[in-house]
Amino acid sequence: MADIESFDPDAKPYWDAAARGELAYQRCTACDAAVFFPRAICPDCGAANPAWRVSAGKGTVYACSVVHRAPPSYQDKAPYAVVLVDLDEGFRMMSNVVDCDPSGVSIGDRVAVVFRPDEDGRAVPFFVPA
Repeated sequence: MADIESFDPDAKPYWDAAARGELAYQRCTACDAAVFFPRAICPDCGAANPAWRVSAGKGTVYACSVVHRAPPSYQDKAPYAVVLVDLDEGFRMMSNVVDCDPSGVSIGDRVAVVFRPDEDGRAVPFFVPA
């Protein structure tokens, strides 16, 4: 497994939370903006050190695409649904919807986060229909 700190030290608390089955995000202590993906400063106001929070992991599909012709390393997973999810706490993230027919995933669907191990054993967030 790659050493997270070596390429993105700001994301270490995110991956540590994922290993515990928690979806972490940040909230700016100056302007209250939700911050995702992890970073050292707020992208809205520039304040340093946004505070870590744990999401309830519930959200709404903002956009979705079903991949039928996947790259070689994902061919065995096709077809699969790639989604942008608006989490209830106010941030958006990209992932996949799993454990359902990907052609049935639609904009506006409610989803909930689940964690699955990647090929290195690291817990990665996916979504399931809620």
